[in-house]
Amino acid sequence: MDFLNAIVALSNFVLIPAMAYGSQLALGALGVTLIYGILRFSNFAHGDTMAFGTMVVILFTWLFQSWGINLGPLPTALLAIPFGIAGTAALVLITDRGIYRFYRGQKAKPVVFVIVSIGVMFIYNGLTRFILGADDQRFADGERFIINAREFKEMTGLDEGLGIKTTQGLTVVTAVIVVALLFWFLNRTRTGKSMRAYSDNEDLALLSGINPERVVMVTWLIVAALITVAGTLYGLDKSYKPFTYFQLLLPIFASAIVGGLGSPLGAIAGGFVIAFSEVAITYAWKKVLVYLMPEALEPSGLVQLMATEYKFAVSFMILVVVLLFKPTGLFKGKSV
Repeated sequence: MDFLNAIVALSNFVLIPAMAYGSQLALGALGVTLIYGILRFSNFAHGDTMAFGTMVVILFTWLFQSWGINLGPLPTALLAIPFGIAGTAALVLITDRGIYRFYRGQKAKPVVFVIVSIGVMFIYNGLTRFILGADDQRFADGERFIINAREFKEMTGLDEGLGIKTTQGLTVVTAVIVVALLFWFLNRTRTGKSMRAYSDNEDLALLSGINPERVVMVTWLIVAALITVAGTLYGLDKSYKPFTYFQLLLPIFASAIVGGLGSPLGAIAGGFVIAFSEVAITYAWKKVLVYLMPEALEPSGLVQLMATEYKFAVSFMILVVVLLFKPTGLFKGKSV
């Protein structure tokens, strides 16, 4: 019985939250790796682009809620995601046409693109804060739980109750669908194959008649969809605050680099490595250990390796270790 209680507690506070968080990071990291692999620069405006897309979703969610439109047990934000993707796509395409295309024409070095993207980041951040403000915004509705902890305890007779939030289940299912569609597109469609060819060898791709501007446009459209979905799922699961998405830039980049920059599979694997590391290291293990250890050996402290406030430091430490010992990442992407 104690073993089952330990498993439930572990699932409740580590496995399920890390799975949901890892899915969100994986979607964000896929956007980073696509931009790096095809456009060949690290986009530091990625987190604030995600914040902008989520902001558009929130505004349309509030509009639908004011009209009495909802999805019953599911969040109304799901109806607003297509509008968020459209708004984000418009933003990134206008930015590319107005800023990045000039530097591509000049054959600017990647470091120049990075510096430019930092400037774009501040503009996006200011725009988001001007429209929606800098405070927490909650926009989740519908049923809160798939499995309620109290009902689980009554049903099983265990001391620990398992609670699975609707947003957690929705995050994992949505991530699986989005990733499957992305891999199908990249491997089965002509445009996807053109993008892969352009990423592997730009000169050869141009000689083969591939239109580089079309590849760039499709890349931005896919990235807009990925990060809007990722940002919305993160906001539903936790809460929305523009500065939080700026902070997410570190774990998202860490996920892409740990997995291997330019490798979509690596981005997914890296997202889960970072998520499980952050959650496990900042979790207080006392509750689980009390069930597993004899009473005489039960810990008196929280058995927490690092406070929750420093969870992003975990991403940074993993990132440093990977850059020092395996800069191409787990799936041998492009070195940084």
